[in-house]
Amino acid sequence: MIAKSRFFVNFVAEKLSIFNKIKQKRSIMSKTIETQIEKSRNLIEGLRKHVKEQGERGVTNGEINEMEQTLKQLEDANDEVDRLREELAPKVKRMNEILGTVKMSYGETKKTLKGYYPQERWADYGVPDKR
Repeated sequence: MIAKSRFFVNFVAEKLSIFNKIKQKRSIMSKTIETQIEKSRNLIEGLRKHVKEQGERGVTNGEINEMEQTLKQLEDANDEVDRLREELAPKVKRMNEILGTVKMSYGETKKTLKGYYPQERWADYGVPDKR
């Protein structure tokens, strides 16, 4: 019973660590995109202001419009990805819970088989005969 408890505690700690790393990576990616969106908005605003004041000097209104359209596409894609992440997160959590149950069941069953049968017979049950 103590072995099961230690295994479970270690398993949960490992999964929590992996989850936190994924969560950090996700927020970094999202932050990078949001930072780029903000920087691009400021650039477009500045370009528009100066094109009106001084005319087209190296950057045309067409190029600014194209940049603005591309930025809008990025914003839409970012919003879609955020929505999908929100939908996916609980499903991934549930899958990881099921994975934990399967791994625990596999480990306990494998230990039982190894205790009752000699190493030569383990392969008959799909258990690798490594020690």
